[in-house]
Amino acid sequence: MRPLRYSINVTLDGCCDHCAIPADEELHRHAIENLNRADALLFGRVIYEMMEAAFRPRAGAEARPEWTEPFARTIDAAKKYVVSSTLKRVDWNAELVRGELAEAVRQLKRQPGKGIFVGGVKLPLALAELGLIDEYEFIVHPRLAGHGPTLFAGLSKHVVLRLVSRLEFPSGAVALRYEPRQ
Repeated sequence: MRPLRYSINVTLDGCCDHCAIPADEELHRHAIENLNRADALLFGRVIYEMMEAAFRPRAGAEARPEWTEPFARTIDAAKKYVVSSTLKRVDWNAELVRGELAEAVRQLKRQPGKGIFVGGVKLPLALAELGLIDEYEFIVHPRLAGHGPTLFAGLSKHVVLRLVSRLEFPSGAVALRYEPRQ
């Protein structure tokens, strides 16, 4: 069974707004390593549209910093599944996930492969409620944002985690990887 892995950048005060956290070359390299541990990406509509707008190749598009190109190529090539009740269609090597979320994700996990990588805020909350996330990674940045969105707001039950690894970045950010305790 493929594991479902979640990773997100977060400030010390719990904000996970991508505009509040500076992306740098080191973080992009780390994200590529994470993506290489998966066969597919699972996104909700918001994160899908945000990533597509930022990293899908476009003719005549505004230039990105050169150091983002390896990440852009990696995410562009990845198979994507998009959970959305509002999108009518997707492309960019993606397919829509319809129907009951728990069964749809269990079906994706049952397929052979290295793993599935999920990002965002709302979809991971629903997946945590269902007990479907096998690994959590929080990249904690030494910043205070003073606003949200915050992680797992409204979670109805405790999820007890066990630290399995820690990685410090030159920026002062720390990647903390956890697995749920059984």
